[in-house]
Amino acid sequence: MKNVALDAVDHVDRAVLPIGTDYPPGHVLDWHEHRRAQFLYGATGVMVVDTAEGTWTVPPERAVLIPAATQHRVRMLGVSTRSLYVEPDAVPWWPATCTVVDVPPLLRELLLSAVEFEPDYSMSGREGCIATLLLHEIAARTPLPFHVALPSSADLAELCRGYLAAPDVGVTNAAWAGRTALSERAFTRRFRSETGESPAVWRGRARLLAAVPLLRTASVSDVAGRLGYASPAAFTAAFTRVFGLPPSRFTAAH
Repeated sequence: MKNVALDAVDHVDRAVLPIGTDYPPGHVLDWHEHRRAQFLYGATGVMVVDTAEGTWTVPPERAVLIPAATQHRVRMLGVSTRSLYVEPDAVPWWPATCTVVDVPPLLRELLLSAVEFEPDYSMSGREGCIATLLLHEIAARTPLPFHVALPSSADLAELCRGYLAAPDVGVTNAAWAGRTALSERAFTRRFRSETGESPAVWRGRARLLAAVPLLRTASVSDVAGRLGYASPAAFTAAFTRVFGLPPSRFTAAH
């Protein structure tokens, strides 16, 4: 199925519903949720998925597993998606929070085949086997670290969402503490208790996540400069340390 609304086919008696959708650049799917779990694969472009608990940046040719009934928002940056909507009872192993995963060649080809199915595809032949194999392949994936947690309190979450939208290397713990009417020490302690990280470590990770969509249209040197790194080498080292791959792997020229 291509460019079909889930609501139009959600009633179909199939554990796995594959749907391919093309989105205009910068399109935002505002806050919503699905009854089914979703495997959201970006065949092209970058996706940024927000929930109340965190933000997940999905590089090209990766996917995000979204649990059933999870309120989320998705920003599409040049994206053509291949999604699977899965009955929760069919995937008791599905993660409880959003999870970014790699999509190896076999899984990618299965997805591309599946979105050509009719809604009521045959379960007894090739199509049913592909649907079953898709779930086995997804279950074998391991999480990738393309996310940051958000604090549970509204005031700290607002600070973090603002930083994700416009990362600024000049922001300090003292500045954030002042905006929450706390001492720097009390602010840092509270932030760490809600996110598991110090504010400085969190901001460093958020800046690296912000690099992923920027690398679609800018060079490693340009992105390093825009995000306040002393040199492209310093940016490359930090990016590789956190994500396991150099930023050059995410540029348009790659």
